[in-house]
Amino acid sequence: MNFLQKIKEQAKTKKVTIVLPEGNDERTLKAAQEIIAEGICNIILVGKESDAEGYKLPGVQFIDPATYDMTSLVEGLVEIRKSKGLTPEQAKELLETNPLYLGCMLVKKGIAQGMVAGAINSTGDVMRAGLQVLKTAPGTKLVSTFFVMIVPGYEQGFVFSDCALVQSPSAEELASIAGSSAKSYRSLLGDEPIVAMLSHSTRGSAAHPDVDKVREATRIAKEQYPDIKIDGELQLDAAIVPSVGASKAKGSDVAGKANVLVFPDIDAGNIGYKLTQRFAKAEAYGPIAQGLGAPLNDLSRGCSAEDIIGVVAITAVQAGQQV
Repeated sequence: MNFLQKIKEQAKTKKVTIVLPEGNDERTLKAAQEIIAEGICNIILVGKESDAEGYKLPGVQFIDPATYDMTSLVEGLVEIRKSKGLTPEQAKELLETNPLYLGCMLVKKGIAQGMVAGAINSTGDVMRAGLQVLKTAPGTKLVSTFFVMIVPGYEQGFVFSDCALVQSPSAEELASIAGSSAKSYRSLLGDEPIVAMLSHSTRGSAAHPDVDKVREATRIAKEQYPDIKIDGELQLDAAIVPSVGASKAKGSDVAGKANVLVFPDIDAGNIGYKLTQRFAKAEAYGPIAQGLGAPLNDLSRGCSAEDIIGVVAITAVQAGQQV
């Protein structure tokens, strides 16, 4: 059973509700049809039921912003955005005209337990709605993203982060990403996370402010997450190749064994995951958000229905662990 099949089976055990706010998108409708057919989770579609004519969607709840009773959602959004001076009239207009905010409020109110969007909306718009409505999770300082990478030749999967959101993280932010990524690895892959803080240097082999940042991030992460195996700074080969790890980082309980790779910035992370995906023919699932107050995940605007199904299944597992 491959990773996605395992995720789907895990999602079925909780059967949470995921809202898809882009209910007029054909790929989204096709994905919803398959999700229902497989029994992965319950679905709410934002849009008119007439837009889904021709699709088999038994049990799917349609929420049409033009006819849905927004009273509770408006009150909730006004409370959330009161520091910004949002009025009830403005909140009602926003919920009626922007499905992303409507979807987030459905999650905030517990009507759904997670949301997936981005097939026809930009990452910036999706994450902005999530950050403004769902906020960050308790005890989390930073929202970041990761990819689950299933690489041929390796029995375990990997988590790569951050590859899509935090442009140039500080040492403190890198430490936060490490903690969140370890938690994500355990929740989705079900094994002990072993975290490598990546650099072009291993244990002082190079001197540069960028190396100092990773070294400081490692110190902070070890202090904040004492129960997680974390080491750095490590070059990639020292992190994942046992013989190289043993040679370059003697005595490390991470070197040569890492399954969570924390990149020093988004350039390295984005290039790294795409190189692995293209050259190693790896399966890449993501970007998956971590650190939000409730599960919300973004899609590429070039996504397929199959991509949407995969992200919905992952989101359902994340949501199932919070209920």
